[in-house]
Amino acid sequence: MGTQDALFQPFQLGDITLANRMVMAPLTRSRAEKGNVPGPLTVEYYAQRASLGLIIAEATQVSATAQGYPSTPGLHTPEQVAGWRKVTDAVHAKGGKIFVQLWHTGRMSHTAYQPGEQAPVAPSAIAAKAKTFVPGQGMVDTSVPRALETAEIPGIVKDFATAARNAIDAGFDGVEIHGAHGYLLDAFLRDGSNKRTDIYGGSIENRARFLLEVMAAVTAEIGAGKVGIRLSPVSPVNDSSESNPQPLFEYVVRELEKLHPVFIHVVEGHTGGPRDNAPFDYEALHKLYSGVWMVNNGYSKEMAQEAIASGKGDLVSFGRLTISNPDLPRRLQENAALNELFTDTGLYGGSGAHGYTDYPALAA
Repeated sequence: MGTQDALFQPFQLGDITLANRMVMAPLTRSRAEKGNVPGPLTVEYYAQRASLGLIIAEATQVSATAQGYPSTPGLHTPEQVAGWRKVTDAVHAKGGKIFVQLWHTGRMSHTAYQPGEQAPVAPSAIAAKAKTFVPGQGMVDTSVPRALETAEIPGIVKDFATAARNAIDAGFDGVEIHGAHGYLLDAFLRDGSNKRTDIYGGSIENRARFLLEVMAAVTAEIGAGKVGIRLSPVSPVNDSSESNPQPLFEYVVRELEKLHPVFIHVVEGHTGGPRDNAPFDYEALHKLYSGVWMVNNGYSKEMAQEAIASGKGDLVSFGRLTISNPDLPRRLQENAALNELFTDTGLYGGSGAHGYTDYPALAA
């Protein structure tokens, strides 16, 4: 087997065997139905993409207070678990494997999404310079959050562990903890958003404490072989800022190594943007971790093959290419033309199949 073929060969991830090393990255589509329950189109959408070695389903709320956008699914009610069970059954019926990304949006939210229209929660009461969509109002500034009380943090840790158990009950093969993109866990990591003076603020060790407590609790709940995590060391999305990311993320990965997560999923550069937006030594990070290393952000077939051949990554996740190409592994392997994203519909929201489940696969 040539090294160029490795992308398309089976790969062992914990206890499961992936058909190839290509992963569908978690992609928010804002398509959940009433009660933030995945509906029939979501079942079809993921089943269409079951030929990817692993699907990481879209970011999914761990609690009612974790929501920050319209029509994003949850994993904290029986109805949501039942809705996701239909998705996982459909993916497994086609031979696929599927994790789900668990998130808490933190300050990337609005009072409209919070129970009782309360303020969203964050490490510190600093509004993000960012917007969200509120039905009837359009794009609006995120709300000013309130700082979580120290005594409240164990409850959110428990919410992640409970959602992870719900994910397994829903038939997922595992979970990815969303530790990226300015959401709650990432906001605690960064000195731009975390100005706390308790045990969750100040030093790198303190700022990383919440994320590591979540990982420890989720691992204890469902087993390390079913738990991955996503990190975005230098992506500025959602008003993320950190004055010195290299030692911060090296500390995080050294501590994660002790917990043995099944993978670490690293967004290189600016999410959905330039890969070289800020200097960062990803190889130094990779050397601190003995498990499966997943790379992401703007990878082409050639870049993916090079990453695997060189040992830079074990798995490669693809985002927008998997939206427009449900059969991406086949297209890349056969050097077939790729579908472009439709220009007459957005990536978020909508009610019908258009732009969601109507991207064509190659003819049999």
